[in-house]
Amino acid sequence: MTTPPAPTGAGAAAPELGASVLQMMFGLAVVIALMFACLWVIRRLSAPRGGGAAIKVLGAAAVGPRERVVLVELGEQVLVLGVAPGSVTRLHDMKRSELPLPADAPGTAAPGGKAFAAWLKQATERRNAG
Repeated sequence: MTTPPAPTGAGAAAPELGASVLQMMFGLAVVIALMFACLWVIRRLSAPRGGGAAIKVLGAAAVGPRERVVLVELGEQVLVLGVAPGSVTRLHDMKRSELPLPADAPGTAAPGGKAFAAWLKQATERRNAG
């Protein structure tokens, strides 16, 4: 009794090729699913928590190549901050009602840099005069 020889040729390679392709596609699907899961986790962790909505930047003016004066609203309080590389300094604080900006009118957006720059110049002149 002799055993028949194992099949060779194209017939034996086809099932191995199909299994390899199927295994490769499954591995690719797993990697893509892991990438989407990681992106979802990153978005969840980097999303601002509830406190971020309470702070609003009303405007900014450049006073040097890397220095700015920024107007920040925090509830009813408005802070004038000096921002430079590596430091933030509180220059002044006031109530929201003391701030003569067009943002006080309902339905208008917060002012841009030019309106804030004009207000800052006026406030500086008033402070230096008195």
